[in-house]
Amino acid sequence: MIRDEIKGKAWKFGSNVSTDSIAPGRLISLRANPKEYAKHVLEDARPEFAREVKEDDFIVADRNFGCGSSREIAPLIIKEAGVGAVLSKSFGRIFYRNAINNGMLLIECDTDRIADGDELVVDVAGRVIHKKNDPDFAMEFRLSDKEIKIVSEGGLLNYIEKYNSLDI
Repeated sequence: MIRDEIKGKAWKFGSNVSTDSIAPGRLISLRANPKEYAKHVLEDARPEFAREVKEDDFIVADRNFGCGSSREIAPLIIKEAGVGAVLSKSFGRIFYRNAINNGMLLIECDTDRIADGDELVVDVAGRVIHKKNDPDFAMEFRLSDKEIKIVSEGGLLNYIEKYNSLDI
């Protein structure tokens, strides 16, 4: 379930973070246990991340987050790790669809003015991002009502079951 407002710390990553970096291939045998796999999320890109990430923290990337293979487990273990949302200038197409379908909130926005460690407040309902300690910082983003509904229901299958419809 997505809340109207999410507060957490920014974990900054660069461009072209692949699904192989998100979900290390050497541990693919853990895919049947997302909770265990989540203990290794992004460890090749940033070893401390999986140990130190807190509930509702944000992954903030430059461009093309989730590129590469169609490893569906990647957004699942990000979600399982407690990440509130992933913010990036752009996403790998398949990763984007897999994430929304599995109830993971993704936000396309300009991430240049967000630094590692910034405390962010994402107002999902108002579609704006604020920095906790910078009252002048406000960045709007676009997110469709359908995407919000799908993520709010925990993913596409739950959405279809609740609304008995594929009208997305």
